[in-house]
Amino acid sequence: MLTDRQKTLVQQSFARIAGLADDVAELFYDRLFELDPSLRRMFPADLREQRKKLMQVLTVAVKGLDRLEQLVPVVEDLGRRHSKYGVQDRHYDTVAQALLWTLRVSLGWQFTAEVEGAWTAVYGVLASTMKHAAAAAREREEPVLAEIC
Repeated sequence: MLTDRQKTLVQQSFARIAGLADDVAELFYDRLFELDPSLRRMFPADLREQRKKLMQVLTVAVKGLDRLEQLVPVVEDLGRRHSKYGVQDRHYDTVAQALLWTLRVSLGWQFTAEVEGAWTAVYGVLASTMKHAAAAAREREEPVLAEIC
């Protein structure tokens, strides 16, 4: 479970970089594809719209931390959609690495160990929610073995 302190740290640190949204998103995707070049094929050649979408999703997620009961269905839907794009559970770890690196670079000295811990906790909750929703959606799509036999 997330603490109020973790939520506040994430919200405050995100507010510091919100004005640099496109630059932050560009850093993120550069790092993501550096960590795992195979992920590049999942995205369009021109990443401008994708960068906007990333920052919009992060904004919704960060603002929604105080209302998790409203945020969870949105995050679950995102997980189901990402599954259809070919996102696998292992990709969430790579995204976490890219996100934390991007925040470290963007926030500089303000990216303290406590801020990093807060982002790690928040991302963990969001990623776990997305993965569970994706897995549930895949289970509903797969035919039951007994029906095939």
